[in-house]
Amino acid sequence: MANPLIAPFRADVVGSYLRPEYLQHARRQFAAGDITQAELTAVEDKAITELVAQQKAAGLQVITDGEFRRSWWHLDFMWGLNGVEKTTIDQGYTFNGIQTRPESCQLTGKISGDNHPFIEHFKFIVQLAGEGYLPRLTIPAPAQFLRELQRPVNLEQTQRIYPDLQQLIADIAKAYQTVIAEVYAAGCRNLQLDDCTWGILTDPNIGAHTTGCGCGSDHQAYEEQLDGLLKTLLQVNNAAFADAPADLVLTTHVCRGNYRSTWSASGGYAPVADTLFAKQDVDAFYLEYDTDRAGDFAPLAKLAAGKKVVLGLITSKSAALESADELVARIHEAAQYVPLDNLYLSTQCGFASTEEGNSLTEAEQWAKIALVKQVAEQVWG
Repeated sequence: MANPLIAPFRADVVGSYLRPEYLQHARRQFAAGDITQAELTAVEDKAITELVAQQKAAGLQVITDGEFRRSWWHLDFMWGLNGVEKTTIDQGYTFNGIQTRPESCQLTGKISGDNHPFIEHFKFIVQLAGEGYLPRLTIPAPAQFLRELQRPVNLEQTQRIYPDLQQLIADIAKAYQTVIAEVYAAGCRNLQLDDCTWGILTDPNIGAHTTGCGCGSDHQAYEEQLDGLLKTLLQVNNAAFADAPADLVLTTHVCRGNYRSTWSASGGYAPVADTLFAKQDVDAFYLEYDTDRAGDFAPLAKLAAGKKVVLGLITSKSAALESADELVARIHEAAQYVPLDNLYLSTQCGFASTEEGNSLTEAEQWAKIALVKQVAEQVWG
């Protein structure tokens, strides 16, 4: 009989949850210097312990720490790598109508992944998970880290330390290999790599800017620039995954931005499907499909044989509950391209990609999870 604790699960999650108010208050106190790191950690431990109990009560098989020890879904991990420092910049990321806090990361030296603080964070949820539950760690993908270092505000410093792009890619991959080995030794058997780089490139308007093409109406030149960037993203990700243990399930989550219920990009997966779906060395793809902005399911035909897809059909951005019947219909629509047995269900993203969280209550958050469970049982039993 197959091990039932192998991800993905029919009713699955992306991983981040709304922070309780007392945790947010403690983080503000810590930022102001009013409490110590030890005092903040104690509050985080309490909030995560309560969250794990809520996940179990919701009937989930996968357990995360909700990313409660982080401010960002990605930057905190990057700051934990050696050779990287936290920076404040002039302008944050641009979302639909708003900007994020202006923070980033910058290199101080060569990159390595030894003794990453997330290893200890993961050990804490291993203790809480217990028998019958799978603890999952979520981290940004190597491609996401590479693109952060290549942001215009960071590029000069990155190239000063790494004038050779291939050496930068090699060191990023090696750092991730170190983290993967250490978290595996801590008991991790499901590592989720969150990666907005592909989701952003589904939008041709953003893609033209992101590739640095300046191609104007020259469609062929843009396609060539995009193809080169996609190959680079694939290279750094697959290099990082190359020596992963055979029984470590590697999954990736792709979306178009999730900040305070807003989004960053719009477009179907067709521009990235040939590279992402056909060639990336992961076991499953968690894909945003909650609105028309994500396009149709046709690009899933590019999926490599045996790969799995977790359909993010239920939005985490608003409280309104989707129609269960419509969700069932959409799952069967996707099954025209991917066998139903290789399909799974989740929200399109987490509920709090940053500590600010999306615009819904904790009760509404758990109602969304309940809907995921309900529909998954209806479709797969």
